[in-house]
Amino acid sequence: MLISPHCLRQMNSTTAQLSQVDLATQHIRDILSLAIKHTDARRAIIVADSGCALALTLAEAYRRCLPGAQFVDFDAVTPQAVLDAFATLAARDLVVLIQSTSFRLEAFRIRVELFKRGLKVIEHPHLSRMTGVQTDYYVESLAYDQNYYRGVGLALKARIDAAEFGVVNSGGEQLVFGSPFESAKLNIGDYSGMPNVGGQFPLGEVFTEAKDLEAVRGRVRIFAFGDTTYSVNLPPDPITLIVEKGRVVGTENSTAEFDAVLANIRAAEGEVWLRELGFGMNRAFSVDRVVTDIGTYERMCGIHLSLGAKHGVYSKPNIRRAEARHHVDVFAVTESVVLDDELVFHSGAWQVKNLLEKAA
Repeated sequence: MLISPHCLRQMNSTTAQLSQVDLATQHIRDILSLAIKHTDARRAIIVADSGCALALTLAEAYRRCLPGAQFVDFDAVTPQAVLDAFATLAARDLVVLIQSTSFRLEAFRIRVELFKRGLKVIEHPHLSRMTGVQTDYYVESLAYDQNYYRGVGLALKARIDAAEFGVVNSGGEQLVFGSPFESAKLNIGDYSGMPNVGGQFPLGEVFTEAKDLEAVRGRVRIFAFGDTTYSVNLPPDPITLIVEKGRVVGTENSTAEFDAVLANIRAAEGEVWLRELGFGMNRAFSVDRVVTDIGTYERMCGIHLSLGAKHGVYSKPNIRRAEARHHVDVFAVTESVVLDDELVFHSGAWQVKNLLEKAA
């Protein structure tokens, strides 16, 4: 029997979609059991829309992993119906949010309010920003390698918390953190001792900032940044940031789009602080494997920094939280990272000893 080219394309597309759903199912099953520790003894609600292919893929994967869960089609019900569904849950139950954009329920801040009720939350926002091969990267990023995330993540935290200074080598440029660091925070799927279980997925980050922001100085080359549409912007050539006393005071090889980002920060805050030092761990994302959504790409294996005074985790006496407006992620060309005298990142990978392997 002859098969028309049109039918063949449809069959190939269906096969690819099924393969992606199968992979997503495998990864989500690991997330549920190893990270979230959800069991059939607890209830679960999946709230999803159908606004993009990736949302459909994840919805089907969660249906397979949670066959007893209540499924809510966000596009087919009222916001009150969604809130009413949440109201039936008890502490330690699970809510999964699969969003092509970002769900809006009037003044209800979904994840914050659900956490207040003691619920576990898995959130997948802004999925429509990722199309084509980016959906493959996203599904791969959901893989939960517990040994890697927890072993290397905890080892990184130990190095960061003990370090007196650090240096990011950026291809001939150096950004020096001439200060000890704030206690590092973990986003590695280990919620032991934490008030909340879950958050935005994918996972994979350890982050901190200098205790003394004004001790940060030097130059750093960035290959990507979050633009004014909250998308990852890739300039044709890396942009060099010149940093003095913790502030970006100049650039080289900038673009109009990046100049607009800096102008917005200066208009609101007067100057451009450099705050977060992020150690991204997710190996599905790299310089060559980019997704458009900035909140997703933030997990990229390598170093990212934040520009602007806003950082909700750490307080600084010289920055008034009420006046801080901007937190813009930028991604460093990273040849190496040194904490004190120890090389912790090189050749695109973290070099610290995996604590779990060491214990074994």
